[in-house]
Amino acid sequence: MAARRALKAVLVDLSGTLHVEDSAVPGAQEALKRLRSAPVTIRFVTNTTKECKRDLLERLTKLGFDIAENEIFTSLTAARNLLEQKQVRPLLLVDEKALPDFTGIATEDPNAVVIGLAPEHFHYEMMNEEFRKKNGLALGPGPFVAGLEYAMDTKATVVEKSGKTFFLEALRGTSCAPEEAVMIGDDCRDDVGGAQDAGMRGILVRTGDEDKINPAPYLTCESFPEAVEHILDHML
Repeated sequence: MAARRALKAVLVDLSGTLHVEDSAVPGAQEALKRLRSAPVTIRFVTNTTKECKRDLLERLTKLGFDIAENEIFTSLTAARNLLEQKQVRPLLLVDEKALPDFTGIATEDPNAVVIGLAPEHFHYEMMNEEFRKKNGLALGPGPFVAGLEYAMDTKATVVEKSGKTFFLEALRGTSCAPEEAVMIGDDCRDDVGGAQDAGMRGILVRTGDEDKINPAPYLTCESFPEAVEHILDHML
């Protein structure tokens, strides 16, 4: 079996890994400082479509994390990259707080649609209320995407963490191959599964659902600080 290539990049999930709601995971700030002392590129990845990177950075800074805006890669970032690659003009059905991430993108006479979690753009409240009655969950943008696919007789391109394309895009510009990267996250499917599908190693933290994906995570840890300790001690 071929030896693993030296680690050059670490991708880190945000919600549930670095912080939970408005509280940082204990020891996460110091662990990030220690990780920065290593010769690796760090990217922070998230599925959020409700706020721009600037607002996300502001929240993380208030929690004591030393992060640069260009280190954050979101589903909005992936969507913008795709728009630029396809050279299309989108109708942006996204939250108003997300719009700054599309500054400079031509939207006149649109020939494409970008859908984020933006209830104000749909008859969302009524549908969501009915949906909640059944299982206590809330609707995401998926049903609206499916409706547009049917109406337009076309297939949507989904940019989210559960797909390997998202992780490959997050690595773009880092000069790192997937085999030289590891992803740390708390979701076995979206964080670890997608990263491992892309050829990275995946470290799962806190959830205890490591048996739900195949292949299993490279490692399961109790927290982000523990994951960082393992990287510094065993992966460099």
